[in-house]
Amino acid sequence: MNKTYCPSLTEYKRRVSRVVNIGGLPMGGDYPIRVQSMTTVDTMDTLGSVEQTLRMVEAGCEYVRITAPSMKEAQNLLEIKKELRKRGCNVPLIADIHFTPNAAELAARIVEKVRVNPGNYADKKKFEEIEYTDATYAAEVERIRERFRPLVKICKQHGTAMRIGTNHGSLSDRILSRYGDTPLGMVESALEFLRLCEEENYYDVVLSMKASNTQVMVQAYRLLVQKLDEEGLQPYPLHLGVTEAGEAEDGRIKSAVGIGTLLEDGLGDTVRVSLTEAPEAEAPVAKALIDRYTGRAALAKPIAPLVGEEPINPFQYFRRVTREVANLGGQNVPRVITDVSRLPNLEYADLRAAGHLYSAFLDKFQMSDLGADYVYTGQRPAPFMLPNGLKEIVDYTAWRDAGQRADHFPVFTPAEYAGAPARHPELNFVFQNLASLTQPVLDQLRADSTAVVILYTDNAHAMPEIRRAFFALMNAGVTCPVVINRQYPALSPEETQLYAATDGGGLLLDGLGDGLVLSTELLPERSKTEWLSTIEGLNQLSFGILQAARTRMSKTEYISCPSCGRTLFDLQETTAMIRKRTDHLKGIKIGIMGCIVNGPGEMADADYGYVGVGKGKISLYRGQEVIKKSVPEEAAVDELIELMREDGRWIEKEVVEEPVGI
Repeated sequence: MNKTYCPSLTEYKRRVSRVVNIGGLPMGGDYPIRVQSMTTVDTMDTLGSVEQTLRMVEAGCEYVRITAPSMKEAQNLLEIKKELRKRGCNVPLIADIHFTPNAAELAARIVEKVRVNPGNYADKKKFEEIEYTDATYAAEVERIRERFRPLVKICKQHGTAMRIGTNHGSLSDRILSRYGDTPLGMVESALEFLRLCEEENYYDVVLSMKASNTQVMVQAYRLLVQKLDEEGLQPYPLHLGVTEAGEAEDGRIKSAVGIGTLLEDGLGDTVRVSLTEAPEAEAPVAKALIDRYTGRAALAKPIAPLVGEEPINPFQYFRRVTREVANLGGQNVPRVITDVSRLPNLEYADLRAAGHLYSAFLDKFQMSDLGADYVYTGQRPAPFMLPNGLKEIVDYTAWRDAGQRADHFPVFTPAEYAGAPARHPELNFVFQNLASLTQPVLDQLRADSTAVVILYTDNAHAMPEIRRAFFALMNAGVTCPVVINRQYPALSPEETQLYAATDGGGLLLDGLGDGLVLSTELLPERSKTEWLSTIEGLNQLSFGILQAARTRMSKTEYISCPSCGRTLFDLQETTAMIRKRTDHLKGIKIGIMGCIVNGPGEMADADYGYVGVGKGKISLYRGQEVIKKSVPEEAAVDELIELMREDGRWIEKEVVEEPVGI
């Protein structure tokens, strides 16, 4: 397979895209990766929109997007722009258009850029399966082209840029009928519009392939770059974003998994992080993701280039084939290992940080949904019996000196593994990095049915080096399970969250990895309480990354939009309320959408949907099928729960008393 989507699989190289000028602030080429966000105030509220825009710019936004669902909002963009310029703010404005070509054509005369969604710009979305012949399909494409052509000409005349932004959840019935709900369908939806732009010699175009599903999103962007190259189209800049990422930690992790993976491959010219929070909270997260790559090329250590083709398909998910060793590899979900090795004097109560809660009064453990599968205790094995469901990993020397206990699993350095006189009969962990995977080591791992590799790196270009090590294992026919190990010795919790989600999530999205262990360092004078808080955070982060990468569902997932001027209820308050009532439902996906534009399409793979359809009115969905229409907002959450109860998926929340004696 000819794969050119990534400039380099080993050294860091940013893709060189065409430069697009947006209100005097260029994007693409060698210009910095830009930060942007979107207002949430009603577009008809001129002063409210202006004040929020100023806060966003202060927070780091370089472009500001404003919804224009109809002609009146499009016209009011002029008043917003006038007031901003009057206040000395020259930030480029972007009009966000859905369904309404007339509004787009008006906005294109006012603002610096318009965003159109090819899935609903003069196209049909009725959630119908329609059989198109080649002739009827071509006729429909031509109809849409003629409706789109005036906008292209207006943009060209006024020097207005355009984003052709495909969303996974709002593909037209026509695209779905031919390509299905796939990354290829997303790409083709955008290319139909892009080909017309090039025919009109209009090139001020930015492209995006957004999805709530991070696997679909990453595959679509990669495939888009590939198709541009194959068709000889211009290398247009890319707007990166995970749509409807959610709120708080989950939203940040999910965004980093999707956006960070593409940034690692050198893709992306502007970033928007979509959180169900105030828009000024989004810019710092986007900037933190971008800043990691500012000096990447200079900091990265050389990685041995890959000989021959890469052994994975970057456009489709396939999990690496591995043999099963204990509960790792094979068909098992990826496992979480929590590192407690630096914790002094391990006690029963300390295992709470790994998701195992001990009650001294009852003298028993209770495992939460985020209970680790293994704990690594290093040189100091636990002085007590661990609860069922939790296994212990110790350093090889500690295992040897303690009498080679059957309930301890040793972890070897590469040197120890090569010459150890004894090994555990069931499960042995081995630290390896790319440099240590010599031919003798690969031969040894291939023959050892008890081996599990813990793969690490100290390279600043971490994810690609670990990926390159996976390729070495795969090309050598080594099928032992592999645990991804990342250590972040000198980062803030916020940076650790984003970097770990990128490094671990990017590999998991490509089907690489059978487990995850995250470690950090704290200064020796830090208290045990601080250590426990850090360990608990890393344990929760590990589960969050696995869920965001769609490889292990351990908690309820909320696919909530970031709010905008179209939103018909308080999204942050409603999301918090729904989370409070439903966060005990393991593995269920709930979409919470502010308006019909974002739902049901944008919550494409949600199990249930809560969608605003009017002031104080909510429609409830099962999948993409509306079940209850125009439910009063005050009763909608209860009705949502009743719908789950009818489906046999509702479980009453168990009241868990705080364990005594901790």
